[in-house]
Amino acid sequence: MTFANPLPWWALVVVLAGVVLLGHLAYSRAAVGRPRRLVLGGLRAVTLFTLVVILMRPVRMAEGAGGRAVVPILVDSSRSMGIVDAAGMPRIGRAREFVTRELVPRLAQEFDVEVLAIGESVRAATPSALAAADRRSEVAGGLRTAAERYRGRPVPGMILLSDGGDTEPLPSSEDAGTTPPVFAFGFGSVTVANDREILSETVADPILDDSRVDIDVTAVSHGQGTEPLALGLLENGRPIEVRRVVPAGDGIPVHQRFHVTPAHGVATIYTVEVPVAGGELVPENNSRSVLVPPAARLRRVLFAEGAPGFEHSFLKRAWSADAGLEVDSIVRKGKNDQGKDTFYIQAPGARSAALVSGFPQRMEDLCAYDALVLANVESSQLTQSALQATRAFVARRGGGLLVLGTRSFGRPGLAGTPLEDVLPLHLSDRGDAAAMGGSSRGVNLVSLTAAGESHPVMQLGESGADTRRKWDSAPALAFVAPLGGPRPGASVLAVAGGPGGTSQPLVAVQRYGEGRAMVFTGEAAWRWRMLLPSSDRSYETFWRQALRWLALPAPSPVALVLPAAASPGESLTVRVRVRTPVFEPAGDAAVDVFVTFPGGRVDRLHASNTDGSGDYAVGFTPAQAGMYRIAAEARRGSTLSGSATTSLLVGGADSEMSDPRLNTHALARLVRLSGGRVIEPSEGGTGDLLLALRGGVAAARLSNMQDVWNTGPAFGLIVLLLATEWVLRRRWGLR
Repeated sequence: MTFANPLPWWALVVVLAGVVLLGHLAYSRAAVGRPRRLVLGGLRAVTLFTLVVILMRPVRMAEGAGGRAVVPILVDSSRSMGIVDAAGMPRIGRAREFVTRELVPRLAQEFDVEVLAIGESVRAATPSALAAADRRSEVAGGLRTAAERYRGRPVPGMILLSDGGDTEPLPSSEDAGTTPPVFAFGFGSVTVANDREILSETVADPILDDSRVDIDVTAVSHGQGTEPLALGLLENGRPIEVRRVVPAGDGIPVHQRFHVTPAHGVATIYTVEVPVAGGELVPENNSRSVLVPPAARLRRVLFAEGAPGFEHSFLKRAWSADAGLEVDSIVRKGKNDQGKDTFYIQAPGARSAALVSGFPQRMEDLCAYDALVLANVESSQLTQSALQATRAFVARRGGGLLVLGTRSFGRPGLAGTPLEDVLPLHLSDRGDAAAMGGSSRGVNLVSLTAAGESHPVMQLGESGADTRRKWDSAPALAFVAPLGGPRPGASVLAVAGGPGGTSQPLVAVQRYGEGRAMVFTGEAAWRWRMLLPSSDRSYETFWRQALRWLALPAPSPVALVLPAAASPGESLTVRVRVRTPVFEPAGDAAVDVFVTFPGGRVDRLHASNTDGSGDYAVGFTPAQAGMYRIAAEARRGSTLSGSATTSLLVGGADSEMSDPRLNTHALARLVRLSGGRVIEPSEGGTGDLLLALRGGVAAARLSNMQDVWNTGPAFGLIVLLLATEWVLRRRWGLR
């Protein structure tokens, strides 16, 4: 045993004399005999000296920590290390040579050196056996595993040889702080001489069911100058379109948007690829695939209108033509002889009973819908509990809310009610609505903003130019409610011209809690249907897209949450969210997950929930690339709460070979968080490494010291001394 905060011998003598003196003075005038004064004074002196010893922090070395310090050499053994970009030698070959000829001979003179391969796992390896064979990189996780492997031994630093590629997220500062300093040597070229790559392929929200889905693609070419890229689009492996795109310069990405029409009812795989050029460095990144799932269940919408009007029939007709929507409606007609509101209700008999009062009275009846439309609804039409329920419908249930009609925005509209902050615009004109990103073309005429040009709600044409042309040709509205500007996080998609050439927000959207909200401030949008040619479907397209954008993300009581991307051999987590009919967490359900593999095999897995939150999880590892079908069932007792089904594409992109350049930024962050640094793989670099490791030995040994003072026995000794002194004082008549 030793002390982390030792005192010199002369200071110990002074302290010992001081505690003896204090013990003597504490009882020198006590009304007891001298022997008893000596006992009590001795107990006081021993207690004080014990506290001094604790302040010196007694420690003992962990078992095995007293020998030579160990320096692990971790070599990235993932496939990207097999890239040949250094004088005809693969990266792993250069790393193997550097370990054998430079690192081990120089470090072994002062440290115990152990070589580890890190990729899908961390394992001991001889330098000659190092190979770039692992399917993916898990460098950050490998560092944490290695640190745990040497826990209890003095490790002044760990050495990492890698190209910086990592298929898992970089660690946070808390995670990196648990590892010894990392000294990294980068292998690979920071520039790519000859490579074409599909950087990303994403699927936008569907425009209309069975109509159009937008696929956004980003590609780049290195070492080819401005030679055109031939982007080929395949549907389930069948070529359907090729585009030749000329980049602005070497290494400058190009962006393209493809419009596709998937088949109804089945999942469709869309692949974008560029031909492999002669001598290309990494042909594995020339293609990327995404999965477009089939249309989900019908989305149920409740349309409540404060008074009959032209807009109601036009909107109902537009939404009824969408096979993916099921719309129930309530129209307030007026008052009866008793002065009570009467309503015209259109809904199936099973749901109409819940609407007879003009709005669902029970939360579970409201939560049966995916989106809610309030048109010219005044606050008097909805009770306070209905307004609170609507707010919870958006925030907790994740439903969509569309508010339109000028009566909804003023008083006695929704201003000042619990729904006001759900809406993306301030309901009072505070003078902040003048500059919304669009310019006025004329009073009550529509202009898209920059956000609206790319938003799925506003897409009317096959291209951006076509969409802008159609909006520019839309007839003027009758009126636009003068509301305020957007709330923080909201987006204004379109504006309309106001008095004096100002712009007023017309269409605005925002997320609120788990759901989405949208406002349309115009009046008489039916003019877009009546004053345009009969072949122009802009009116129907806009309102159907708006309702779909609001309703599609609304979850079912049982919902599956899957990773955005997956690779063969990667451990995946399937999450299942289970909610009650009012969308409160159901933490008492039994959840089974069924995984159908590409070959047809079905595995039944049980998802667990440890915190009662209603979020369940189970893991599985896909062994091969392909499409996997995931289904979940949740039961509460013997009752089926619900089920969900979706598909997952595994191996759509080779993430290990994405961006094959040496990633110095990732290496720099790894080492910076751990307290190390990036070093050039040269003789001088090895010398700098030795100096850093020598300086870290003392700290490494200290980190392996185990405190003795903050243990139960030490605390018990202090309590025992104080208790003994107190008991003796009481027995001998002292207070």
